[in-house]
Amino acid sequence: MNLALRYFLLMLFSSLSLSVIAMPIIEIDIRDHLFYPAEIEIPADTKVKLIFFNRDNTAEEIESYELNREKVIPGNSQGVLFIGPLEVGEYPFFGEFFPKTAQGKIIVK
Repeated sequence: MNLALRYFLLMLFSSLSLSVIAMPIIEIDIRDHLFYPAEIEIPADTKVKLIFFNRDNTAEEIESYELNREKVIPGNSQGVLFIGPLEVGEYPFFGEFFPKTAQGKIIVK
């Protein structure tokens, strides 16, 4: 393998590793059809990994029109959503199957 290709691969893998390490990870529990925490704050212009842990026996569908995201998370399992980078503001999300109780908000500062 020539030196230029080795350098390119080194730079590629280094940048990928740094971007994964720098990405904030936020964990959200779903219990009794509620989100814990119900409000989270994230920095503007940053990609964020949200991990939802559904502690209920029933499925929940995470839905957000503002984030253009939806994801079904079966009971007693977990699911991941990537969001951002986002502008400053508030981005509500809710549980499609239990919308009266499962309400959350992402606050971007």
